[in-house]
Amino acid sequence: MAKKYFGTDGIRGPVNSKNINGDMFFKFGLAAGTFFKNQKKNKQTAIIAKDTRLSGYALEPALVSGLASAGMHVYTLGPLPTNGLAMLTRSMKANMGIMITASHNPYYDNGLKLFGPDGLKLSDKIEKKIEDLIDKKIDNQLAKPKILGRVKRLENGNEEYIKIIKKNFPKSFSLKGLKIVIDCANGAGYKSGPKLLKSLGAKVVSIGINPNGLNINEKCGSTFPKKIKSAVKKNKAHIGISLDGDADRIIMCDEKGNIIDGDQIIAALASRWKSKKMLRGGVIGTLMSNYGLENFFKSSKIKFIRANVGDRYVKEKMQKNNFNLGGEQSGHIILGKFATTGDGLLVALEVLFALRKGKKASSFFNIFKRTPQILENIIVKDKNIIKNVDVKKSIKIANKLMKGQGRLLVRKSGTEPKIRIMGESENKKLLMKCINIITKKIK
Repeated sequence: MAKKYFGTDGIRGPVNSKNINGDMFFKFGLAAGTFFKNQKKNKQTAIIAKDTRLSGYALEPALVSGLASAGMHVYTLGPLPTNGLAMLTRSMKANMGIMITASHNPYYDNGLKLFGPDGLKLSDKIEKKIEDLIDKKIDNQLAKPKILGRVKRLENGNEEYIKIIKKNFPKSFSLKGLKIVIDCANGAGYKSGPKLLKSLGAKVVSIGINPNGLNINEKCGSTFPKKIKSAVKKNKAHIGISLDGDADRIIMCDEKGNIIDGDQIIAALASRWKSKKMLRGGVIGTLMSNYGLENFFKSSKIKFIRANVGDRYVKEKMQKNNFNLGGEQSGHIILGKFATTGDGLLVALEVLFALRKGKKASSFFNIFKRTPQILENIIVKDKNIIKNVDVKKSIKIANKLMKGQGRLLVRKSGTEPKIRIMGESENKKLLMKCINIITKKIK
């Protein structure tokens, strides 16, 4: 199903470009408002949250205007983690929730993530219906003056989100005696992250909590794990937590300074949940999940299924197979027992709950051997170069050279103008040779 505006995770791109500007955000709001208004007659409400990008101040009013023009009542929440928005969409019984964010991308990008009344990201089918409305005449979607939407700002979004998260754990749960470093990426979790951990009694060292509109994800957060590593060592902390710009991803660091990616977190949680008889069905990973993780699940007799890249596709497979755990190497992890989408802070609490009796992070996470993996991102003008005859030929040659010694994955980024190449093999020399064959042809 070809889509015009939506990618693997909502709509995203450079600010004041073709799709990310005030004019288009008005159209997005109007179209989404029109669609959801027709789904639920009794309460026509949308809630909006955002990360800390400067461009949010330019784009949010346009989005609000579009929604109100469709006849939707709008509540704006300000900076809030993405799953906080999803949770509040459900608890407030809203028709829809919209997160203004470009997640882990630099400040000059922005975008939208849309959630339905169930707190789930929209399906391809619904996104296509909204796209069809975007391209239709505006006049037919505008509400009559008497039934225009009203707009109200809510200041307690982070407090309500923290309350919902804490309800998933026993009241006796305490982090007293633990020193935790948290890097909030100067993003959406900069308020709720430290506040949540302190409320549970932890001694918290906070970094990445001074957003200025331009420093989101800048040499900090889950895409720059060196920051959390050095901070954990410097402060002699028990564990480090690193979020991305909208706090739906998490990368961690143990007390020894070892970086813990999404695959390692998933493996540790799956192993614990299985022993506690909490794991339902198995685990959903993605095409990017490490081959070593797959082998670990095989030896542990845990069913493992790969989905397309994107936590929305992970969640869809989880629902289809009735699994309650899934996620991505990049740190999108969905705890199906508690949430409908990735939530870095929720995952952090689940890990900390497992460590509450004095277990060290290094022993909790060190449970499988990773297959050496190389990732190459190539900036391109047109992502359809992947369909070029010569490029396709180079991919075929590289796969033939691997001869069963590993695997290659070449795909278009769903959020950036890049072709992503991932290779895994114990034979690093061969792996680099195969990746270079494809890289040179694309360049």
